[in-house]
Amino acid sequence: MQEDFHYYATYCAAVLAGYTHEESLEICYSAQFVDICTRTFISRVKGPLNAATTQLQLEMVDADTDAVGLQDITRIWASFHFLPGDLYAEKKHCSKRYLRKYRLICGPNGELVRETVRLAKDSSMQGIGIAMHVLADTWAHRYFAGTPSLVINNTDSYFYEIFPDGSEKKINFRHTTSPDDVEKGLYTSSIFQGSENSIMNLGHGRAGHLPDYSFIKYKYLPAWGGYEETVKDNPSDYNKAFRQMIHAMQYLRGDIGEFRTDYYEGTKAELYRERIDEIIRKRRESAAEDWKEFGESLTGGKIPDFDQEAYIEEYLRAGEDEKKDTFLGRFFISALAQKSMVTHSIFASKNPLAGYSVEYKKGNIPGIRDFKMMVESMKKRKGERANE
Repeated sequence: MQEDFHYYATYCAAVLAGYTHEESLEICYSAQFVDICTRTFISRVKGPLNAATTQLQLEMVDADTDAVGLQDITRIWASFHFLPGDLYAEKKHCSKRYLRKYRLICGPNGELVRETVRLAKDSSMQGIGIAMHVLADTWAHRYFAGTPSLVINNTDSYFYEIFPDGSEKKINFRHTTSPDDVEKGLYTSSIFQGSENSIMNLGHGRAGHLPDYSFIKYKYLPAWGGYEETVKDNPSDYNKAFRQMIHAMQYLRGDIGEFRTDYYEGTKAELYRERIDEIIRKRRESAAEDWKEFGESLTGGKIPDFDQEAYIEEYLRAGEDEKKDTFLGRFFISALAQKSMVTHSIFASKNPLAGYSVEYKKGNIPGIRDFKMMVESMKKRKGERANE
């Protein structure tokens, strides 16, 4: 998903769930910040590097793809953007190595979604925002895995957009920095790489930004499905994501006693069903302006443009004992907890792709011990190579 949904649509969902304008701004900022919080950013503010929730393209280019490097990549992308739908999924006639990657395929309504929402219960607004980002992405990124894998994430060139009247149009991909051309059906995707662990085979890179557009319904041939035709209905999935966020945040507010997977809030959202559906189905690269207009109509408050620099000064000026109580400090703590919960769940399922893990003690600002050791090990290796 993009800023239009993670920031503006999340604000709308938070308001409909009962949060105030100010609270909703904190939640939606945190949801969008998941796509900003790289090690490069954290280094600027001298925060805990293991709280990174995403990676820059330049960071990815420099990333190692040995066993430890792949574990690092998987910890970040599986924890925040491609939450595994079923860590114990079964598939006949495949190797154990393949099955481990197959079990990391993202999907909604899995046990890890439930645990993600529970983890945010009684935490900060930042923790709620992170949970909403993760939950929403399970719908947009379903069928792709947050680990580099040709045998899982690759696709055939067979892509067709399916329109509401049932007609179809061929989708074509190119490998440039040019913006997508929605009307011409021309999109940018990653370059095919035959190496199983190439960064080009991470997540939905082979499908470009199609999973991030709420309006598009398309069919394609995924590698994990044996290159058999699969239909991805984004308008339906995004609608469910929006309603599920409302339901989750009603639980997090304490208005209902249980968060239920496979349940979509039907009272608040139904009041605005036509408007929400119109925003989701409108064909364009970004729905930000429409979601913003809708959100501001709900509260009468102004939704400022997202500013990734907004909380840096507060964090830098805070004393060491005060940093954990700043906006970024609370975000870092919640990010550490989410990453550790997912990583430990993967490890507990006897899947080594995210590395060894110990359970994280919530609120411990130094972070996840095993991940910290891994980062230090990577630094040491890089230093040794530099001195060769």
